[in-house]
Amino acid sequence: MTSDGQPFETLGDKVRVGRARRRMTLRALAAVTGSTASYLSDIENDRRVPSDNVLASISTALGLDLDELMAAAGRFGDDADRYLRRTPEAGVLFRRLSARNVSPDVIRRMLRDTPELDEPG
Repeated sequence: MTSDGQPFETLGDKVRVGRARRRMTLRALAAVTGSTASYLSDIENDRRVPSDNVLASISTALGLDLDELMAAAGRFGDDADRYLRRTPEAGVLFRRLSARNVSPDVIRRMLRDTPELDEPG
């Protein structure tokens, strides 16, 4: 369970559920993403963590939120990694959120209430 009482969903769970919602076979998803069905099966069973590019193609194919997939995979992405190295204050913020075990609800509220964090669009 997560801190907000929701069942914990792994990356594999998210991909499997997304694929099932689209009524897509592993082979069909493989064809769309340029991966193999066995590789995607490994992802769904949490045996492999895909690259950022594969996550992006899965996100697009299944209509899933890329940020959520990246987070479930434990990835920040190259741009975020570079930003954290360039902006020490961002690292401080992340460490404080982590040290205080800030709940997902508080983080969602921060995202919602900070216009600078709106999705580009």
